[in-house]
Amino acid sequence: MSRRYKTLGGAAALVLVLDQVSKWWIMSILPKYGAIVVIPGFFDLVNIRNRGAAFGFLNRPDIEWQFWLFLAATIAAAGAILALAREARGGPAFFVGLGCILGGALGNLADRLRFRAVVDFLDFHLGGWHWPAFNVADAAICSGAAIVCFLMWRKGAEGPEQRSGRANP
Repeated sequence: MSRRYKTLGGAAALVLVLDQVSKWWIMSILPKYGAIVVIPGFFDLVNIRNRGAAFGFLNRPDIEWQFWLFLAATIAAAGAILALAREARGGPAFFVGLGCILGGALGNLADRLRFRAVVDFLDFHLGGWHWPAFNVADAAICSGAAIVCFLMWRKGAEGPEQRSGRANP
């Protein structure tokens, strides 16, 4: 197995384990829809379920098809990540970023398969502003995407002549 797949797989496995352990911990200390104030007026630990996607998109109890949509989207994303990993030229950080995205997607997929919803527990708010609750998988997906985008942007800024060793025609 090549180094890129070991790096990607290691990052994905670490994220998946951290995500599932953190969700297990929250479910063991808080009843469903319970909350613990950690920093008053800013941060709470909660135990909620999100049947939808990011920011509660399609989080509705009266529809069932969103489960199948997000299941298909996760499978497609995993396939795209593996295809990108096979073709990409990047250093370890690039494959760590892809692994974070993959691990986060798999962590949320595990929840969807077990609970038909994703367990969210990190709840930030300030005054009238409230960020939707999220979890370790969500944070890993966002962080991984930021890493991958930054590295792709940085590589693109070098110009094609420096990447391929040839001047533009």
